[in-house]
Amino acid sequence: MKDSALFDQIGGDALRAVLVDFYDRLFRDVMIGFMFQGKDKQQLVQREWEFTAGFLGAPGITYSGRPMRTAHAQHRIFGGHFERRLQVLRETLADHAVAAPVRDAWIEHTQALRPQITTDVGSECKDTSTLEPAPPAAADKPIKLGRR
Repeated sequence: MKDSALFDQIGGDALRAVLVDFYDRLFRDVMIGFMFQGKDKQQLVQREWEFTAGFLGAPGITYSGRPMRTAHAQHRIFGGHFERRLQVLRETLADHAVAAPVRDAWIEHTQALRPQITTDVGSECKDTSTLEPAPPAAADKPIKLGRR
């Protein structure tokens, strides 16, 4: 039996609220929203809720969707598409103040699914959300224009 501690931290209603917001963002996203045209948003939210609740340890929840590889095989999903979805997920989790253990497990689980979603190897992006900004380079300094 799975440990339900992660699911207990977020709860079913909060998980659904995060997923509704997440799919709203995906459907209107300028980079990958086109991939969701004609899709049933409510059905996607429900399948994602089952899937996510399941890996977070919710008792008695069964994922009723197709296996990841099968569900995504009809789409040509490149690494950049995968990374954009992951970034939208990160932003949604942050905006909903999802607890760090839940957030980290969710992101890690999503990244582990990459080979089942896209075969575009080597297109992974480095997560820079926790890095300090670099100091401005000399080229970033304003140029003074004037007569000589």
